[in-house]
Amino acid sequence: MLYISPRDKMRILAQKPSMFTQKRLRWLTILSSLPLFGMVTAFGISPQSTSFQTLPPERKIIQTLSLPEVTISADSNSTYWHQENIRRGDTIAAILTRLEINQQDKADFIHAAKDSKAMRQLKPGEVIHAETTGDGELLTLRYFYGNGEQFLMEKIDDAFEISEQSAEAASRIRVGSGVIESSLFAATDAAGLSNNIAIQIANIFASDIDFYRDLHKGDRFTVVYETFHDDERNTHRSRVLAVEFINKGKSYRAVYFQAPGEEGDYYTPTGESLRKPFLRAPLEFSRISSGFSNARFHPILKQWRAHRGIDYAAPKGTPVMATADGVVEYSGWQNGYGNLVILKHHGEYSTAYGHLSGFKKGLRKAGRVKQGDVIGYVGATGMATGPHLHYELRINGVQRDPSKIIMPAAAPISKKNRTAFHRETKELVARLDLMRNTNFASAQ
Repeated sequence: MLYISPRDKMRILAQKPSMFTQKRLRWLTILSSLPLFGMVTAFGISPQSTSFQTLPPERKIIQTLSLPEVTISADSNSTYWHQENIRRGDTIAAILTRLEINQQDKADFIHAAKDSKAMRQLKPGEVIHAETTGDGELLTLRYFYGNGEQFLMEKIDDAFEISEQSAEAASRIRVGSGVIESSLFAATDAAGLSNNIAIQIANIFASDIDFYRDLHKGDRFTVVYETFHDDERNTHRSRVLAVEFINKGKSYRAVYFQAPGEEGDYYTPTGESLRKPFLRAPLEFSRISSGFSNARFHPILKQWRAHRGIDYAAPKGTPVMATADGVVEYSGWQNGYGNLVILKHHGEYSTAYGHLSGFKKGLRKAGRVKQGDVIGYVGATGMATGPHLHYELRINGVQRDPSKIIMPAAAPISKKNRTAFHRETKELVARLDLMRNTNFASAQ
């Protein structure tokens, strides 16, 4: 959970949207009405006449025209979404026939779904949604039934994978865009976006952008997100589906993808993982009060000595995050470090977090933590003059400067999921492109 100080929040809320922001929001109101699978609408306004003239008598002309024969060919690379109402006495075979699914996919699907209760008890009046190609290949089939249950089939590497689970709340795709004037939170507030969206953007690019130190006035972002709500239209949560952040002229893009049976994550449009092995910092929106140095005057010992870590100044109680996946190697009191947590990561890497005011409840030795998990809270225990976090990156037990270490890249989309990834994210990338062009046009 992101920590926001009262002073920061007051500064955030003090910012008001500019005329440029209001102009952009009018554009975004139009954009948000577009479905995810694009639609183009043309609007024409005829000029008003300031004078009236006598019109000639109306004449009706009838002429027979020969129209050329038009042949529409299906593009096998394009995909189409259909919906088919379930009829009384329907079978899944009959529905697949009406959807014009090819014989091979029809037979394979029926075999894969033979044990599915949902497919055996189709209810008249309900709707089946299906994604197909132009030549009748079945890619996705979704059926909501019962008390919020969902049947989902997806074709992965020419094989049908089926899951049945409780359905998510109703969802809606929305878009937003903003320009940085003072902070990310001020910009999302001005754009009418929730703090939750701002936190997600910061987390997505946490390995590339320090949102406390690296932001510049004029940086901009575009986001496509999904809101989940109940029958009363109360929004339960939001999830970023695609986002572009332009920081100091450099564009960073991310799209969300979840492979069947796996956790969803964010990737570049080409499939490279944005989840780097280590975060840029163990705190969000903090400031560095003392960097890595071979000679620093110690404020308590009153002598020059090496400072083999980075100190982050932050209020007492600020959550401290694990910068990478790992196992708790040590949790307790250790001399000048005060309350200390040491995490062992993959290979020769480990990290240390000192001067903590306390530990996350349930944290124990040999326990596993994920990148971004809270492990403790900023304090001033041990040899500390005030609340701050002392952070160390160690390689084979030796402290190293985190800002100068080049970490290995995380694994990209696997080969088996690459086709599904590009199929599911291409519309998100197209939406980002459309938003970028619209933002440019609205600024003219």
